[in-house]
Amino acid sequence: MNPRLKLLDRYLTLWIFLAMLAGIGLGAIFPGIFDVTNTFSIGTTNIPLAVGLILMMYPPLAKVDYSLLPIAFKDKKVISISLFLNWIIGPVLMFILAIIFLKNEPDYMVGLILIGLARCIAMVIVWNDLARGNREYAALLVALNSVFQVISYSFFVWIFINVLPEKLGLASFNVKVSVQEVTQSVMIYLGIPFLSGFLSRYFLIKRKGEAWYNRVFIPAISPVTLYALLFTIILMFSLKGSQILELPMDVLKVAIPLTIYFVLMFFISFLINTTLKVPYDKNISIAFTATGNNFELAIAVSIAVFGLHSPQAFVGVIGPLIEVPVLILLVKASLWLRKKYDQ
Repeated sequence: MNPRLKLLDRYLTLWIFLAMLAGIGLGAIFPGIFDVTNTFSIGTTNIPLAVGLILMMYPPLAKVDYSLLPIAFKDKKVISISLFLNWIIGPVLMFILAIIFLKNEPDYMVGLILIGLARCIAMVIVWNDLARGNREYAALLVALNSVFQVISYSFFVWIFINVLPEKLGLASFNVKVSVQEVTQSVMIYLGIPFLSGFLSRYFLIKRKGEAWYNRVFIPAISPVTLYALLFTIILMFSLKGSQILELPMDVLKVAIPLTIYFVLMFFISFLINTTLKVPYDKNISIAFTATGNNFELAIAVSIAVFGLHSPQAFVGVIGPLIEVPVLILLVKASLWLRKKYDQ
């Protein structure tokens, strides 16, 4: 049977849009909401948001079967292609698009770069299933990206935000990001849910069995990601009620390079894999893993480093609004390409 998106996932763009409107309305009705949210903070960490962001990351990391990683490394061809696309082509492409479209908007530029560095570990499973990709390989690549992201994200942020812009002489891009702050954010917002997901899987499977874990526990926690994302969006946009007239143009500024990125990344990946004679099902798994991004992590780091109402965090929130409809179209393109692939 052709897999279908569940109600929550199928209308993800709509829910995000409604959450944005709800947040803007809330901010307009209660202008003092920023002062209220600040009372629930420890240092620079907003507790409700921290909880929401960690909950957002937990379900996709709890779904990953980390025991499959050794099997993944046996297929060196597929792993090499995936790592090259995810950690070289993807970040470089987003960096170039950020420079082209947002050079004069350094804050938005940084937000876009942070998205490019956060590789997909959640929705890729959905896109892969819809496009009839190899589910096992998608899981393997997600597991690999999860581990690699924990280890390397802070280093990549340092390279692409602190080093490369300066070397390229981008004088207008003078935003500096502390590696210490990013590392701390990654450890909190990726490390905690990563460890929680790993331990949940290990102990619950040991006690209740793998069938119960996959059929009962995972479906029960899956909606938490969306609920936590919508909560974060409402809270963030409640601080932007006074900027509602500027919002459409800001969304457009971010939407254009993001859309170009998704389309280019998918077809670059698909063509490389086709040239290397990778079978369709594995090709699609690699392509969608390389195309999608971990917006939850980008949002978490943006909020922790730049603040709840920062332009960088705003870019992270816009991301899923653009990603969902574009990747649904790419799923349709995949199924059309599959017919050509088999000829």
